[in-house]
Amino acid sequence: MERKVVIIGDGAVGSSIAFTLTSGTLVNEIIIIDVNKDKAEGDVLDLNHGMALSTPKLIKAGDYSDVKDAKVIILACGVSQREGETRIELLDRNKRIFDSVLNSLKPYLNKDAIILVVTNPVDILAYYVSNNVNLPRKQVIGSGTVLDTARLKYLLSLDTGIDPRSIHAYVVGEHGDSEVVAFSATTIAGLSIEDYYASCDDCRENHLENFKNIEQDVRNSAYEIIKRKGSTYYGIALATKRILESIFNNQQSVLTVSTYIENEYDGRISDVYLSVPAVVGENGVEKIIRPHYSEAELEALIKSAAVLKEKR
Repeated sequence: MERKVVIIGDGAVGSSIAFTLTSGTLVNEIIIIDVNKDKAEGDVLDLNHGMALSTPKLIKAGDYSDVKDAKVIILACGVSQREGETRIELLDRNKRIFDSVLNSLKPYLNKDAIILVVTNPVDILAYYVSNNVNLPRKQVIGSGTVLDTARLKYLLSLDTGIDPRSIHAYVVGEHGDSEVVAFSATTIAGLSIEDYYASCDDCRENHLENFKNIEQDVRNSAYEIIKRKGSTYYGIALATKRILESIFNNQQSVLTVSTYIENEYDGRISDVYLSVPAVVGENGVEKIIRPHYSEAELEALIKSAAVLKEKR
């Protein structure tokens, strides 16, 4: 498989993704496209200077013609979320930018390419892209709640003392304020999170109250980071690399990417992009997994879908 990635948008997120991809052998070609060509060329020069200390690969500032043989096109273009601004409020500003990008991109888009949207509001913009490019829905993916899920695992790790990689947990729905933490589908070593807490001598007490606090902390994580440093970029860069690992290595990993949902749960969720556990491989989203959510979680997921459809 051609291991070429094109990153469109060289702001804090795009450049962090590029830096994250320079180490290891996951990709062998990184193209950075930005309206500010000087910035893109400066980052490319900076990254190339470290090549002797990393894994050699081609890194260059390019243009849209470079898309023609790319396996993955990452859309990291757009404006950043301001302090106090919701991801939904970003929509109108970023749609205008996406219109320009898609018009430039489409003449060079190959039929096997996968588009990975990371710009917020990611679910609505992934839906927007999918409706405006000639690719199967499964090949247009949003980064979704992969990062939110990682945040959840980290917080549960603090609570339980368990390696976050050994905690199976999912944040589903919107990557935003209506997202749902699916505690009913959370397990450690085959035990439900409830059963694990019941058998754990070292876990914090009052775990039901802890669950509420953890859910709130997951939902507010981006706002807290933006308040302290202006924007978030390292976490989403690592989440993006994790998605690319599953695509380029055809790992068939279950990741909570944002994907197209049609007639799920007796038709109560339909014609919307949102995050659910999905099998990701070389062709994009290969299959959707349906955990047994609690009734409250399912109702919240349906409500999250309605929020996204109302706002797009």
